[in-house]
Amino acid sequence: MMKKTFVETVLVIFSVLFSASLAAAAEAAAPGSSVDYTKAIVIGCSLIAVGLAMGLGTIGTGVGMGHGLSGATNAVGRNPEAQGKVLLTMMVGLAMIESLAIYALVIALVVLYANPLLKVIGL
Repeated sequence: MMKKTFVETVLVIFSVLFSASLAAAAEAAAPGSSVDYTKAIVIGCSLIAVGLAMGLGTIGTGVGMGHGLSGATNAVGRNPEAQGKVLLTMMVGLAMIESLAIYALVIALVVLYANPLLKVIGL
């Protein structure tokens, strides 16, 4: 029962996000007597891709950081004398994990502001 409700909720959220992004992208289409909706569709799909990239990128990094911090606190709890080495290794690892979120942000910004798909379709 709970699984069915979760699936329905996810489907409703995706349908609302999809329709909202298409509605927002339709405003970006050039007004005129014959409207080409290709740009609106590309922008709408780009907005969905950006949302998914940022969402999945930050979820993954958040889980990775949680596991790293958990392991570091367990290591310090078992061997308090090694706190300095564990802290240094943990900080380097967290910086590497955080770089993945920054890469997701860079990709999202490229898709939003320098969309290569618009150049391919000639817009």
